[in-house]
Amino acid sequence: RKNITVLFHSVEVQPDEEVTLQCSNLSNYHVHLFWFRMTNRPNASRISSMVSPESNVTFNEGFQNGKFSMTSNTSVLFLEIEQVDSSDSGLYVCGELKNEMFIIYGATNLKVQGKLDSSQNPSTMILGSLTVFLLLVIIGLIVKIRKFHTGINLLKLKLNMQRFLNVDSGAMNYAALSFPLRTKIRRSVPQRELEPNVVYAATR
Repeated sequence: RKNITVLFHSVEVQPDEEVTLQCSNLSNYHVHLFWFRMTNRPNASRISSMVSPESNVTFNEGFQNGKFSMTSNTSVLFLEIEQVDSSDSGLYVCGELKNEMFIIYGATNLKVQGKLDSSQNPSTMILGSLTVFLLLVIIGLIVKIRKFHTGINLLKLKLNMQRFLNVDSGAMNYAALSFPLRTKIRRSVPQRELEPNVVYAATR
């Protein structure tokens, strides 16, 4: 009785990449070689089969879209998958069918990673960083310009206040100097006007 060692592999790929799975061809004569895929579903899906490396490959329903390609030589059995996506993830098993029993040669666990989010894309992250940097620069310039104009306006306000204070103090000094003169004039006039009345009253 021949002992068969089953080899197990694990492969991770990115979406839209191409991957080639392989396992050892342990048959010494022409037999039906198969590739199966096992997922979370209860039943395994048979992908393809062939009798010999020179024979034609038969693809089962659901795998006839040209995405899968099966080849073999005297020692290795290959399964090529183009433009993989998340639906291609699963456990791929190869082997032979003998006396209605499936003999496994090897198995490969294929994991297709999820697509990168747009926010995790390197080019998107770089553009986002540049945009934030430019916004910070623009905001800084706006603040500096406003501070500059505010300083100019404050300087103008101070100059106007000084001018106003100088003019106002000059007006107050003028009023202080002219006020006593006006009071003297106002006092002299009534005295002159009263003198005739007094004389007139004394005459009568």
